Amino acid sequence: MISATQLRPGMVIKFNNELYSVFTMTHRTPGNLRGFVQVRMRSLRSGSMTEHRFSSEDKVEKAALEEHEFEYLYDDGEYYYFMNIETFDQMHLTKDLLGDGVSYLIPQLKVNIEFYEGKPISVELPPTVDLTVVETEPGLKGATVSNVTKPAKLETGLVVQVPPFIVEGEKIRVSTSEGTYQERA
Repeated sequence: MISATQLRPGMVIKFNNELYSVFTMTHRTPGNLRGFVQVRMRSLRSGSMTEHRFSSEDKVEKAALEEHEFEYLYDDGEYYYFMNIETFDQMHLTKDLLGDGVSYLIPQLKVNIEFYEGKPISVELPPTVDLTVVETEPGLKGATVSNVTKPAKLETGLVVQVPPFIVEGEKIRVSTSEGTYQERA
């Protein structure tokens, strides 16, 4: 158990017998009133956002999570298969658990999967992923970096805006947090 004032964004806590990921946390001490902690958190089961006000003296249960490194193998349309790097055990996850992360999954990509009581609850992707452009408008000769962009479809089906000099078949680096073009790979 930790004090509510020790909560930090990204922390996973158990609240009302459910797991929540802390999104934002603000410690307030209004005038002559008792201090409190305003927390905005996301349910790991439903994905919905909730706000709660904890008293400064409240104790919160921090969830004990295990983290293991896995390698993405393939998908069969319904499940996405991963292999534990240390034990070589394979497991499959659904699109519901992976969310938008499926747009960045390419074979041999290393990810961290967090487990709570033996069940996977979240997948942490690397900050950037190198993907191949499979479809885009033809490149422009002499095009230099500017604020002009064009859409490009990548090997996973993800569409990102890229500079005009990017052509089909090129590998580009994409940010997994924002889903944006970073640079040529």
